[in-house]
Amino acid sequence: MAEYWSVAVDAPIREPLTYQAPDSLAGGLFRGQRVKLPLGKRQTTGVLLRPQKDVPDVKLKEISELDDTHPTLPDFFLKWLEWLAEYYLHPVGTVASLAYPSLSKATKERKSKRPPPIKEYAQSQAPRLTDEQQTVINKISEQKGFSTHLLFGVTGSGKTEVYLQLLDKTLNEGKRGLVLVPEISLTPQLIQRFAARFGNRIAVLHSQLTDRERTNQWWDIVEGRKDILIGARSALFCPVQNLGLIIVDEEHEPSYKQDEKLKYHGRDAAIMLAKLVGCPIILGSATPSLESWRNALEGRFHLHEMKKRVEDRSLPEVRIIDLKANENKNKSLPHWLSQELADQIQETLERKEQVALFLNRRGMAPLVICQDCGFVHECPNCDISLTLHGKNHLVCHYCDYHETMKDHCPDCKEGHLSSVGLGTEQLETEIQRLFPEAKIARADRDEITNRADLEELIEQMETKEIDILIGTQMIAKGLDFPHLTLVGLILVDVGFNLPDFRATERSFQLITQVSGRAGRHIKVGERPGQVIVQTYNPDHPSLLFAQHADFRGFASMELEHRQVLNYPPIGKLISIRIQGTSLSKVQETSRLCSQRGQQLVRQYNVYENIEVLGPAEAPLSKLRGQHRYHILLKGLESRIINQFCRQLFGDESWVPSGIRLSADVDPIHLL
Repeated sequence: MAEYWSVAVDAPIREPLTYQAPDSLAGGLFRGQRVKLPLGKRQTTGVLLRPQKDVPDVKLKEISELDDTHPTLPDFFLKWLEWLAEYYLHPVGTVASLAYPSLSKATKERKSKRPPPIKEYAQSQAPRLTDEQQTVINKISEQKGFSTHLLFGVTGSGKTEVYLQLLDKTLNEGKRGLVLVPEISLTPQLIQRFAARFGNRIAVLHSQLTDRERTNQWWDIVEGRKDILIGARSALFCPVQNLGLIIVDEEHEPSYKQDEKLKYHGRDAAIMLAKLVGCPIILGSATPSLESWRNALEGRFHLHEMKKRVEDRSLPEVRIIDLKANENKNKSLPHWLSQELADQIQETLERKEQVALFLNRRGMAPLVICQDCGFVHECPNCDISLTLHGKNHLVCHYCDYHETMKDHCPDCKEGHLSSVGLGTEQLETEIQRLFPEAKIARADRDEITNRADLEELIEQMETKEIDILIGTQMIAKGLDFPHLTLVGLILVDVGFNLPDFRATERSFQLITQVSGRAGRHIKVGERPGQVIVQTYNPDHPSLLFAQHADFRGFASMELEHRQVLNYPPIGKLISIRIQGTSLSKVQETSRLCSQRGQQLVRQYNVYENIEVLGPAEAPLSKLRGQHRYHILLKGLESRIINQFCRQLFGDESWVPSGIRLSADVDPIHLL
């Protein structure tokens, strides 16, 4: 009797395909095995999902052969891959293909001139725990099986040590651990601490490794030579057997969300993986995402709080400087540098301590602001700031509201509106002119291009070869420099007014995280670390709450605000992107897609709470030769809005050739 299998084929096909097993393989195939098979006129790979009994009475293609170069995927892992495909509306075969390294297994080790993925460090002993750390460890250890824990601790409270101790317990129980970090910039110091504690039991996976290094690290985990995997979000796709603990550090970070191809969220995917494995997962942050915070408030997550820095160290002193009052002061200073910050830099350098100056370069998107009163143009429909196009064209990138920018401020009637933007190179040049004796380094994506650059920068900061560090997001969080006592945020307004409903939340998180770099090793009673925040909007709520490290107050205010418009975490969003090389086709398809959506809402009662917003031109309206429009779906339940999107897409036979539709479930970046 013929044997048939449902196969997740590595191709952009939404559903699995059915293949016949050849007589030579019949009875010897199992769920999770990788196979080679024909697709059209080419050969590709796929993963066996399940045997099929009811098949159409037609001649089906045969599986070519078993690909035994990789291990069979465990059932829990395959269920997780199927969930990813289902939830994020992505072809299951292309999701399954991510579970394998890009190169074949190395038969012999080649010598490399690159630094090894993990250096050797002198072994360290666990420090004495604070009462807060011990309490958290005890409470998490009490939970058996799957449970989600939000570890909410101020910057410098010792969250990493909690991770290390719990991982040590996990290894002693004969199980293994997975640790996710949001990006490579956080990895070197973290890996150093883990390697000093666990030696050669660690493997790492991140984008700064070569394909060969990543492949070797993958096999070290899969074949059991290493017990702890540390990596960026893609490390989730390494099938770690016998998992006993998952940790997501800095769980609030937007970089856990992938924006292209499979648009998954690393934190949410990790929670589902822990559920399928049956192990605890810890989400750590000084500034939790509102999604995780609401889950904790409503009892879905266990909340653990650490309010004090370790070793009786003091939190920094945060001062807000109103740049509007800076306009008529010292003319030798650039407009973006207050006298207060300039004086503090000078005093810090005289004490032989270090300075970090932070610039949120994402704000280079033209932001229109009144420099007299701080007014910013907002969309009347969506409550987000408008973006300047050309000289005077203001646009909302959610609902396509348009407005022409006037010469004078509509609020104070006197001030002139102007666009704001500043780059790190300009910042570096001016700071070098003002402080010619200082040793200055710049840390941004232009300067730090690989792992070696980052490790060298960290070493130079630790050995005080750098006096002033100028940087973007790369220096904002996670890093710990003992001699850094002054942090200056040059112009925080650009973060407040990005055209995104999460702009205020991100600003609060960023200000708190950047501030947390200052004075991390200063004891209570000594002069605390200093943070100077420069702004044209000193009364902005994210600033005022961050100044007093009041996360609870901020979260309460922001959740109330989101409730009004059903924005996440109250409601659910799916962003649909329509793109192609023909602008007229993109516009017509966008209009048609919106019409289909409105029709579904009218036709089915189950969709009555779904809003279809747009279409509107995407903020990056043309990228790599592709014109881009988007539509935003807003609903109350994940299951319903996902079902709506599947029905909206249908078989996509209505989509013209050359036009691509893609869905971003739970979008983080709407720019």
